[in-house]
Amino acid sequence: MTHKTTLIAALLVAASFPETSRSDIEVPSLSEVAGRYAITPGSRIAFTVDQVGGGGIKGKFGKFSGTFNLKAGDLPHSMVNFELKPGSVSTGQARIDAFLRSGAVFDTDHFDTISFRSNRVEQTGPDSARITGTLTAKGRSMSESFDVKLTGWSGRKIAFNVSGRIFRSRYAMDVGTPIYSNVVQFDMMIEGLRS
Repeated sequence: MTHKTTLIAALLVAASFPETSRSDIEVPSLSEVAGRYAITPGSRIAFTVDQVGGGGIKGKFGKFSGTFNLKAGDLPHSMVNFELKPGSVSTGQARIDAFLRSGAVFDTDHFDTISFRSNRVEQTGPDSARITGTLTAKGRSMSESFDVKLTGWSGRKIAFNVSGRIFRSRYAMDVGTPIYSNVVQFDMMIEGLRS
């Protein structure tokens, strides 16, 4: 297991680190990066739901928080804790935002938080990993997995791209299928600042 891989594996969620090529990333040692990190507000959590015939819904969440703990030499026990506020959803269209907040989808009047807690980290490549944990949304908790790739390192900051696919029906949010896909695709950039 490489130092680089151990770093990658510890995360869920989204950041605004400048795009860099793989050769530009300085790979730190575990002793340099081990510790607790807070996910920064500059992180970005975006999603897409495809529609038959093209189009679909694209949006992002504006309010979220979380931490991840990188444990040197102990990849499986690195931890990710993340929460987002579904009421902060934004698609650029007020009518769609209101619908997503309604009881048909997020039901933000009764469920104001979506959370993720990791329970397993697996190496999938030299600079990538898969994080599996429990996602809780709309009163339902399910096991979900996200793919993580290292995108940046600079002193106390580290950044990852996180992607995943979640079935809306598992959380009683599948209104509009099959016109709208049952799959929500997440594309997140997560930045962590060591505390």
